[in-house]
Parts: sequence; structure tokens; C-alpha cells
Amino acid sequence: MNSRFPVSLHILTLLHDAKGQVMSSEYLAGSININPVLVRKEIMNLRKHGFVDSKEGKGGGSFLAKNAADINLGEVYTAVKSDHILGQHKKDPNPKCPIGRQINQHLTDLYTQAEQALIENLSKQTLADFALNFN
Repeated sequence: MNSRFPVSLHILTLLHDAKGQVMSSEYLAGSININPVLVRKEIMNLRKHGFVDSKEGKGGGSFLAKNAADINLGEVYTAVKSDHILGQHKKDPNPKCPIGRQINQHLTDLYTQAEQALIENLSKQTLADFALNFN
């Protein structure tokens, strides 16, 4: 299962909670309980999509690039997703089977619809909304 969305959302929530203070990848990694290298990789992606910014050098770290109320969770999901949420066949099904030769296309259609519903639902929440859970 892909952990990029929960890790990225954890990073964003921590940065929101820091209220503009610069947070080190080591600090973020300590809260998430993962290697700081993985945190830096996600921060690079979040920065590429305009969610965070970073300050280099001594005392450096990351901070939110925009207001949490302007960060839509559907956009965060879209920025970090890398594969189908429900998975795919490991091998190509038998092309001689009437089901096998068509199943992947129908699964792709089904997954696309399900993922669109997920994104629509996530898009109803901002980072600011999500962060209210931690008071």
C-alpha cells in the first residue's frame, strides 16, 4: 500500500501546527517515525506542487508555502498519488479468455470512477479543516 498521502498529510499538518516556524526534516521524521531521507523526498514533491517552501543552511527546514485554508486535500492526494489505489493484476490475464482479455480495461474504468469519488470527497476538506482534529 502506498504511504505517500498519509506521510505528506502528516508533514503538512505538522507544518501548519508550527505556525510559520521552520521545521527540520529530522523533527518531522521523528513525529512520523520514518527516516528523514523519506521526509525530504516528500518535501521536495510538496515544494514542487507549491504546498511547502524550504530554507536552506544552518537552522533551515520547511514551512507551509500558503495558508492551510488554501490547501485542498484532493490536490494533495493528486500531487502524491503514484498508482491505482485498489491495485492491479501482477500478470496479464489470459487473452483467449473472454473475461481475461477485457478485465484490465474494466478495472481501469472502475478504479478511475472510484478514485474520482475519493478526490471529490477529499476536495471538500482543506488542511485547515483536517488540522482541527488535533486540538
